[in-house]
Amino acid sequence: MRYRHTLKCVLATLLMYAASATAFALDRLPKGILPLDGRDAPPLQLNNMDGDTWNLEAARGRWVFVHFWATWCGPCREEMPTIQAIYPLFDSDELEIVLINTAESEDTVFAFLAAVAPDITPLMDNDGLVTERWQPRGLPSTYFVDPQGKLRYLALGGRPWDSPEYLDLLRRMIAE
Repeated sequence: MRYRHTLKCVLATLLMYAASATAFALDRLPKGILPLDGRDAPPLQLNNMDGDTWNLEAARGRWVFVHFWATWCGPCREEMPTIQAIYPLFDSDELEIVLINTAESEDTVFAFLAAVAPDITPLMDNDGLVTERWQPRGLPSTYFVDPQGKLRYLALGGRPWDSPEYLDLLRRMIAE
């Protein structure tokens, strides 16, 4: 009798855990997209290369694609043209694409992006403190912040963002 009660408690706990872990997940995630626990996104306020300040708090109400990268990173270099390709496909009121360069000079970043992603103005994490707060597990890393400011998904490593499976994911997130 006691065994059955314990088993029921364990099963109920596992079901509750599974329900909460998938509550934030879409039903089909492409390879390399990990669901996150929905905790608040860390603070993010940086200047872009034009000197304008961008703040994650001001992006509430829309999805944000927060992408950490560097010019010296091979997968970042391969992935950047695919981010440029999707950039004009989404209205920034639905999905805002934010590139955060980690501690490189503006000249280095400008020279690289001018060739592969001329439409995107990156944020500059000159001292690396924002990157430290967000703690990406490597570069590139892309976090998806939902309209309520919660961390929902993480992509580790480079992705072909302009491929149908990733475009479908982005469209489903916006429609969610």
